Amino acid sequence: MARIAPSILAADFADLYGDVREVESAEILHLDVMDGHFVPNISFGPPVIDSLRDRTDLYFDTHLMIEHPGEYVGAFQDAGADRLTVHVESEDDPGDVIEAIHDHGMDAGIALNPDTDVEAVERYLDDVEVVLVMSVQPGFGGQSFMPKTLDRIEKLDAMGAAEIEVDGGVNSETGAKCVERGAETLVIGSSLFGQPDVARALADLRESIGIKDE
Repeated sequence: MARIAPSILAADFADLYGDVREVESAEILHLDVMDGHFVPNISFGPPVIDSLRDRTDLYFDTHLMIEHPGEYVGAFQDAGADRLTVHVESEDDPGDVIEAIHDHGMDAGIALNPDTDVEAVERYLDDVEVVLVMSVQPGFGGQSFMPKTLDRIEKLDAMGAAEIEVDGGVNSETGAKCVERGAETLVIGSSLFGQPDVARALADLRESIGIKDE
């Protein structure tokens, strides 16, 4: 069953919890952490996640776009992350970081950038709960979806990825195509937050993509 993971990178940070409250029906919240080194942007870190943790039961799907994710596994666990996804392109050994994430009681994911061959994550497929496919260059929201992502999703599905998540430029049209190819989780930010009625926008996206309520 496909699902939408609203990305707070596109939310109103002056009223962050207000926006989060509008997407409670999603059951999963995507948190993009950027360090200004791995990607040329800085977003937020454990303190922001910690500030939300006691106010929502949403599953915190935390995407670490940082050079040395292994140094922060404990900090994100303490902040309340449920899953940490790290990039295969990061400076730390992904296998070691995945092991550390599981040792800290969290789910683990492996992410790959648009120009990275999907074979780069093959060795980790049996060790992670999700593979995150970037469908834009990481670092900034509001970019256009890269069509080549669809073939990459299909390839990962054939390789036996447990769950495929897609992040970047996902809307009603591209989201439906991703689900057709095997994606299960769609990270959506710019097409959701900023709408006059965020909760209604989430329901409309579900309907247009063909996601049925369980």
